[in-house]
Amino acid sequence: MNKLLLKASATITFFSLAAIAVAQTTIDVPTPANVQDVDIGYVISAVIGILLVIAAIAAFIFLILGGLQWITSGGDKTGMEAARNKITSAIVGLIIVAAAWALMLLLGEFTGVKLLQGGLVIPTIENPGG
Repeated sequence: MNKLLLKASATITFFSLAAIAVAQTTIDVPTPANVQDVDIGYVISAVIGILLVIAAIAAFIFLILGGLQWITSGGDKTGMEAARNKITSAIVGLIIVAAAWALMLLLGEFTGVKLLQGGLVIPTIENPGG
């Protein structure tokens, strides 16, 4: 047990000293010429937009599959109930996707942070005295 504590304290001491040494040096890494700067707001906007589209497409697919399952159930109670549950889940999914989209737009209008409109634009307060 003492050996384990000794090794742990030595490791912590080593990494602490290494962190102090690294913190005191400044490393300047130039941006390569062929790499463009990307605004993180555009990346977030694109990811959110893609996720909303994928969720809507998935809900529509489940809606169609539920309809096909209903048609092919042939009057079987369990098949019809499974199809009805699938259709209900797809409609609830579509409502959730639409509500998420509307909520993001609404919050964007109130806060000024518009995630779905081409980039993350964070509003700033201008200095009234200067």
